[in-house]
Amino acid sequence: MNETNAGGVRRRTVEVVVPVYNEAHVLADSVGRLHAYLEESFPFPFRITIADNASTDGTWQEATDLTLRLPHVHAVHLEAKGRGRALKQVWADSTADVVAYMDVDLSTGLESFLPLVAPLLSGHSDLAVGSRLHRQSDVVRGSKREFISRSYNLLLKLGLAARFSDAQCGFKAVRADVFRALAPHIEDTAWFFDTELLVLAQRNKLRIHEVPVDWVDDPDSRVDIVRTALDDLKGMRRMLRSTLSGRARIAAVPRRTSAPQVPAARTTTPAVLPAGANSHLEYVS
Repeated sequence: MNETNAGGVRRRTVEVVVPVYNEAHVLADSVGRLHAYLEESFPFPFRITIADNASTDGTWQEATDLTLRLPHVHAVHLEAKGRGRALKQVWADSTADVVAYMDVDLSTGLESFLPLVAPLLSGHSDLAVGSRLHRQSDVVRGSKREFISRSYNLLLKLGLAARFSDAQCGFKAVRADVFRALAPHIEDTAWFFDTELLVLAQRNKLRIHEVPVDWVDDPDSRVDIVRTALDDLKGMRRMLRSTLSGRARIAAVPRRTSAPQVPAARTTTPAVLPAGANSHLEYVS
């Protein structure tokens, strides 16, 4: 994904991963919408990578068909399930400057994607997360999921001193060099992967940017809420133990030492951030 502009200057790039498991029925529509949106509205070079988590339906066939029809779409097939496993593999292998992911149901409004990645491309932040609990977010979901989400994030604040507001929103981005430094220390391969990434980033004094999002609950979601919650609690306990044992800091995390550079945008599209792009920027220590 190394691209240069007319002046020979390398342009910063973004890779968006869409992890999927048995999503043949929605994959073409969702990736088609995402591809069209980014082609029309996103001012930086991009790649969309479909990460198939050992699907047993026609997902892989749909994914390969999309790579033939859409110029910026690629696909990776994994032999084992796990959202964290898929993200870790694709992100670690990426040649992009910023790596991101979003859920295949596109529950998060795509207009939030540029505000998500812009602080990473400019050098102002290291990670960025969409937050459904931000005061400016507009969220439509049932009371049960709302209660579980708020309770989980409260436990993270109490148990792991988390200063980010929404650990599990399926809408995140990270500088690729930062992720490669953190990746060997992330143990979870499933849903707790997100939380572990954020906690490790916070412990290492990296800058986490939060973006308010418009989010609509997917009625077809097949996430096992109870099992996921139990696995998350186990992950929290493991990370608390690592804190108490002094294994919280990572020496090799890259840090910005010079002034941030404004990334070069496509000449055909002005790089204007939507209103609210810098609505919430905090340094997490």
